[in-house]
Amino acid sequence: MTPVDTPPALPRLGFDWPQGPEVSEVMTREWLVTNGRGGYASGTVAGCNTRRYHGLFTPNLPGRGRTVLLARLVEEARVEGQTFPLSIEEHADGHLLQEGAASLRGFALDGLIPVWDYALGPSRLRRKLMMVHGQNTLFIVWEHVSGPAVTLRLRPFPVMRPHDGPLTRRSHDPIVRLQGSLVEMQAIPDAPPLRMRVYSDCVTPFVGLSQTSPPLFFRTEKSRGYDHQEVQHSPGYFECSVSQGGILALGVTTDEIWTLDRDPVQAFELEQERERKLLSRAPAEARAGIPARLVLAADQFIIDPTRPTDDAWAHSIGQDSRSVIAGYHWFTDWGRDTMISHAGLTLSTGRYREAAAILRTFQHYVKDGLIPNYFPDGENEGVYHTADATLWFFHAVDRYVETTGDEALLKDLFPTLAGIVERHQRGTRFHIGVDPADGLLRQGAEGYQLTWMDAKVDGWVVTPRRGKAVEINALWFNALRLMAMWAERLDGDPKPYMGAAERVYGSFNKRFWNPATNCLFDVLDGEDGRDDPAIRPNQVFAISLRFPVLRRERWDAVIKIVHDELLTPVGLRSLAPGHPDYKATYDGDLRARDAAYHQGTVWGWLIGHYIDATLKVNPDIQAARALLVGLEHHLEHGGVGQISEIFDATAPYRPRGCIAQAWSVAEALRVFLKTHVT
Repeated sequence: MTPVDTPPALPRLGFDWPQGPEVSEVMTREWLVTNGRGGYASGTVAGCNTRRYHGLFTPNLPGRGRTVLLARLVEEARVEGQTFPLSIEEHADGHLLQEGAASLRGFALDGLIPVWDYALGPSRLRRKLMMVHGQNTLFIVWEHVSGPAVTLRLRPFPVMRPHDGPLTRRSHDPIVRLQGSLVEMQAIPDAPPLRMRVYSDCVTPFVGLSQTSPPLFFRTEKSRGYDHQEVQHSPGYFECSVSQGGILALGVTTDEIWTLDRDPVQAFELEQERERKLLSRAPAEARAGIPARLVLAADQFIIDPTRPTDDAWAHSIGQDSRSVIAGYHWFTDWGRDTMISHAGLTLSTGRYREAAAILRTFQHYVKDGLIPNYFPDGENEGVYHTADATLWFFHAVDRYVETTGDEALLKDLFPTLAGIVERHQRGTRFHIGVDPADGLLRQGAEGYQLTWMDAKVDGWVVTPRRGKAVEINALWFNALRLMAMWAERLDGDPKPYMGAAERVYGSFNKRFWNPATNCLFDVLDGEDGRDDPAIRPNQVFAISLRFPVLRRERWDAVIKIVHDELLTPVGLRSLAPGHPDYKATYDGDLRARDAAYHQGTVWGWLIGHYIDATLKVNPDIQAARALLVGLEHHLEHGGVGQISEIFDATAPYRPRGCIAQAWSVAEALRVFLKTHVT
């Protein structure tokens, strides 16, 4: 085999604790496994659930959405008469059962597969977990590495609740059916059957001795001001001994019974082969190191949305249906996030077929000149209250066509894009439309948050930004220039688009410049008729996009103010310190967090467009690459191997929000490759 044919090695991100870890270290690091259908498994490295979203099996069920079906598996090992718990459990009375941490010696992501190593007296045990891509199936394998035989007791705790729904306060006796080597459980009567199978060389009966947990405590939910106690019930346990060199495995599925008629070890091998192929498809500079880790992280967001309406139209044209989960754990597929992350998730990873499928999916849902803001969990219809997602659609199409040269798709999309421009010029929902007085795009409707700064709680729109937002008009100008370019390429008439763009350019540069701050206003003609001088990162897009709307002589000043006021090691602040509304930390209950969400909180995804803009001013690749060091270090914290949604605005820039965010990963990967130095 020649070196060219050698498959890339899977990146490993690991931690070793020869004497066992500090409990706090493994309680704050989290892992995530996904299945390409929106389902996932997730928890802390400690094995202690700290969120309502944590669970070993949370499939995306038709008509229900993401549903926690297997909350946890209490694992206990016995070696030569000594008992070793393998996980941690926290009770509402303040009792933390932390003995499981004492046996933990290592944790690693081997590719995307989480692996735990345990020292059980004289024995060593390895545990790993994966979900089958494209199926609602989970496998866990315990490998006996060395030492005397280990007897494992595995006690499942099935539940049935939406992953972001109320926690269970009283236990139910699950329905249990035994079918040969299979055990079928239903936490409540209308739950989908949860099928389990143990794979072992020894007889492994299901022992029907039930157990109800004390009220469990989810500390992260408590800190976020949510319901944080749950009572869970287990109908019994499996028990089996495994000797050196042997394995014990557990399969869990909601799919057909035959899904479990396979070798679990082979399932892991096939998953690793799938991951190696993902790296093989990526550009050469993305097949090792941090970029390779981000290529695999990106895979966790690209999904088959499993909406029947998507399947119907996609199959009719011979197309795959694909979308993007905006973030784990709680986001679904969002239009804005999908378009912003599109290039990094698909083009930077060589996944051109999926890139086209995502664009076609959202083309299918264009309505009144808008793409959906998001799709609610388990539903088929999108929600359309967004002023910028549709304009990011043009940006995504541009990067796709530039990378792939797919003129056929451009030709197919062009009438849809032309219709979008026409509706924006004429006016569409939520007062989104061109102001005939200056050609700028305005938006805003009472009670709606239409830009990416979209926090709303109890009817309070925190950053309404109604009027003419700076990034909306940067995107609008970019879209018009793109349409002119594409019209000419497709033998159409570019003049109407160029004329509209020239008017936007003149009005933008006349009206958006604020000499008092030496940068751009954030919003013109706001709710009270005033222009908002708040220093926010949105002005970066006036430089970073393919067609910058800001005149060149003002770029340096904008970059300087953003650098001085907003730049951090992990992204850009959403508001400059010193503003009356600035919040240094993102914590507390929902109202407190939403008050800070776009009022100082750092967003990792913005680093991508900041680097794009700075490289236009100063093409110093090494200086640009240095801006990514903080995110590189962050891969070892929060969601291990992933990049969080947001961070506190001041040191130590604690990660907050989602543990894995699509646009954070996508933009980091894109600019990691852009700043690659050979």
